[in-house]
Amino acid sequence: MAQLLRMGRGAVIPLDAKTNDEVWILANNHPVARGEIQINEDKICIAVTRAADVYDFMAGGQASR
Repeated sequence: MAQLLRMGRGAVIPLDAKTNDEVWILANNHPVARGEIQINEDKICIAVTRAADVYDFMAGGQASR
């Protein structure tokens, strides 16, 4: 988070996921939820879609929705 706060306006953060891809939401490197990348107007956001399955995360996280 500190690195994000130090970034200036217009900074580019490369992502390895696309719009509508399902991603992990982590807190202290532990899975807490799954989410979907969305673009609303000119902002990128993550919409929470379901609770995290720790076993799915440990297995590689490619379980079906």
